[in-house]
Amino acid sequence: MTVRPDNRPDAGWQVDTSTFERFSQVDDVFNRSWWDPTVRSSKTERFFESYRKPLEEWRNARGFRRKDYALRNAAWHGADIFAERKEDDDRREGFLDPLSALREASDEKADVGTAEESAAELKQVALTLGADLVGLTGADERWLYSERYSRATDGPKPNPMDPSLANVIVIGQAMDASMIATAPSALAGAATGLGYSQDVIVLLAISQYIRNLGYSAVPTLNDTALAIPYAIKAGLGEYGRHGLVITPQHGSNVRFGKIFTDMPLAHDAPIRFGVEEMCNECRACSDACPSNAIPGDSPSDHRHNQSNIKGITKWSIDGEACFNYWAKINSDCSVCIRVCPYTRDFSQRRNHLWLRLADSPLRKLALWIDTKAGRGTRVSSNDWWPTETKVAITPKPQ
Repeated sequence: MTVRPDNRPDAGWQVDTSTFERFSQVDDVFNRSWWDPTVRSSKTERFFESYRKPLEEWRNARGFRRKDYALRNAAWHGADIFAERKEDDDRREGFLDPLSALREASDEKADVGTAEESAAELKQVALTLGADLVGLTGADERWLYSERYSRATDGPKPNPMDPSLANVIVIGQAMDASMIATAPSALAGAATGLGYSQDVIVLLAISQYIRNLGYSAVPTLNDTALAIPYAIKAGLGEYGRHGLVITPQHGSNVRFGKIFTDMPLAHDAPIRFGVEEMCNECRACSDACPSNAIPGDSPSDHRHNQSNIKGITKWSIDGEACFNYWAKINSDCSVCIRVCPYTRDFSQRRNHLWLRLADSPLRKLALWIDTKAGRGTRVSSNDWWPTETKVAITPKPQ
């Protein structure tokens, strides 16, 4: 497998400048579940409450028992602490607003050498502080939210970004593959929560390092800007049929965060390693999606609803259908990540050889091998826990 530069200007997304509009965070499907009656329901309310209130509801089913939800919510605890610390100020940091738990910056800018030297040192620092992947690119106003969402008013609020912060550091955190293998389950939701909680700590640490050198740094998670186009621009992976970034190190099993900074940094180039060609052949995610939210046809500019961005030709996910299923099972899903052929440990030689095969004219053989091996089959949560409880857990009476 050879990682090649992607010389297309939008790295896999075709942007129609005549119809393109920046995306409003108000229209994100998770935010619409608070203000839009076409999305909001008793199930969506139960979904969010299950993360924030004492556990009162679970099921006597593998992957959805009390201990599964207990672990899921514990994994989210780190991210939740920062999200909730300034809610009285109409800030939900990491999800609706940038993270702000940082010390004051130095008044004097350090000499960090050339942009290439600075980039090399920054990457080493980021990996040392816990990032699994690091890519560097330039700020692109198209991917900034046109406005943020305010929980206090159920409407828009400004999304300011200093134009002098012209560089963006994108970090990736690999999620626990053994828990993702149980998706859909509350146990798999723990892998998602742990990815977010780790991401917050790493973003804050890298940002503080930059500030200690006298430069500005604005750490952002799901807030402020779309993460996926930035991850692609920063050379961390290619866009997949399931609407996620597929990386050559961890496949789809990655969460991303971003830091906007004025620290001089050389940029990475977008890459190609056969994902687009493979996704044109593969339908694993669209066939397995419980909500039929993933397209099985070619990329298009079709918008399922207002939670899709305007003016881009790509594979677009039906966010309403996807989130409706999350609310139904009372946890996030991740089936598309589990079944994706790229969700592998590529440090293993056999998987690295598979990746080389996937990036060749023999990619259909690679798909056949993946299917024949049964990789991506759902694993029972019983096989994740070291011991299995023999006594049935009875739901708490309502």
